[in-house]
Amino acid sequence: MHKPLPEPQSIPQVEQKLFTHVEEESHLPLLDHAVSVVIPAFNEGPYVASQIRAVAGVLRRTDWVFEIIVVDDGSMDETGGQALAEGVRVLRNRRNRGYGASLVRGIAAAQYDWILIIDADGTYPSSAIPDLLALADTHEMVIGARIKEKREIPLVRRPAKWFLTRLASYLTRQNLPDLNSGLRLLRRDLVDAYGYLLPTGFSFTTTITLAAASNGHEIAYVPIDYHARLGDSKIRPRHAFDFLLLVLRTIVFFNPLRVFIPVGALMAAVGLGKFIYDLTLRNISESALLGLLGAMIVWAVGLLADQNARIARRR
Repeated sequence: MHKPLPEPQSIPQVEQKLFTHVEEESHLPLLDHAVSVVIPAFNEGPYVASQIRAVAGVLRRTDWVFEIIVVDDGSMDETGGQALAEGVRVLRNRRNRGYGASLVRGIAAAQYDWILIIDADGTYPSSAIPDLLALADTHEMVIGARIKEKREIPLVRRPAKWFLTRLASYLTRQNLPDLNSGLRLLRRDLVDAYGYLLPTGFSFTTTITLAAASNGHEIAYVPIDYHARLGDSKIRPRHAFDFLLLVLRTIVFFNPLRVFIPVGALMAAVGLGKFIYDLTLRNISESALLGLLGAMIVWAVGLLADQNARIARRR
């Protein structure tokens, strides 16, 4: 465990603007200013040591007590050894279990109630950590949002990222500028509350963002830079479809009417339009009736799903 310097520097004021979705006063119980940093790493041997040093250097200039935990997710290089050489805790998975599973294991081993997660590949700026810590007392999760001009997101990913972000913002009725940022500060009890939903893969961060947003938890977004990745990315094009299914499935779980009502309305509009067209031909077709009937079925299923969701939340 590392200790802070005797005279910590002041934490800079964070620009909240439209990215903080909370009231000025918070009724959250205050937690100690102690944080467990969890760094999942898979084949990050050349970069993990420098990331550890960067994170530790930033945290030593704050008034927070901290520990750093690296989860070596079945790496086939010197990731674990490089992390051990920096004097931090290292948990080793015998095989590659996935990003989410590594985070869950690291969080379970953490000794503090505040958890900070950051990647080992150098993409997220450790210099932004104090800005996240500055909002800890009034929020349950603070996310580093990759919305600054200096963000090295591959062009091929930007359309899918934009669409998924807009879809999630609509479904949750909140502005969610970054769904799956790998730099965030969160309370341990938030992970405990939704542990049964959290997947083992990259969608861990997306799931907990959607779950927290759908249930009114206090979330803040801090604009950050996003650097070019060191080494090869683990994200593949097929993950975009996986993220789409995840967004829909999570919202259906918490707020199904946000999905079923628009789908039913679309079917009703198509069916009604076809019905009106058929009237001009004086020949009512089966497709018009099926469209209207399908809309009523979708709305009925949505109402049942909403009822089940409300019952489940009361248990």
